[in-house]
Amino acid sequence: MNTLFQDCDVISVYTRKQAIEDGVLADLRQGGLEEVCRQLTSWPIACTSTVFHECIEVTPAAKQARCDMKGRLWDVLWMMKRAIQTSGRPTDTVYFDVLVVIDRMKPTLTKFKAVCGPDDDGRPCITIMYPHED
Repeated sequence: MNTLFQDCDVISVYTRKQAIEDGVLADLRQGGLEEVCRQLTSWPIACTSTVFHECIEVTPAAKQARCDMKGRLWDVLWMMKRAIQTSGRPTDTVYFDVLVVIDRMKPTLTKFKAVCGPDDDGRPCITIMYPHED
């Protein structure tokens, strides 16, 4: 199969590992969150730094609401897993909603997108982001 870029030289590559090292992505299997991830998926999983800081990490409002990182991550991963199970068709992208305490005590209905794609070695991995992020 011929592609538009088949005979082109690669100019630059930005790997998933580099994105995690740079803080663009947060590896959710680190920092004491490994067990939560292991309970809900066997694949490597990361999220954008924006999702991590607003929805996984404990914000001041989340702290006031007595939320913790493991519980916040569990909610996001559980709803992602349910979206995958109920999608009814093979797909590399699912959209799902989670009630998250972000900047006020009352939870906000927050929309997410989970994308399954290859990691740097070609194995499947999942990245969670907001729908407008790539």
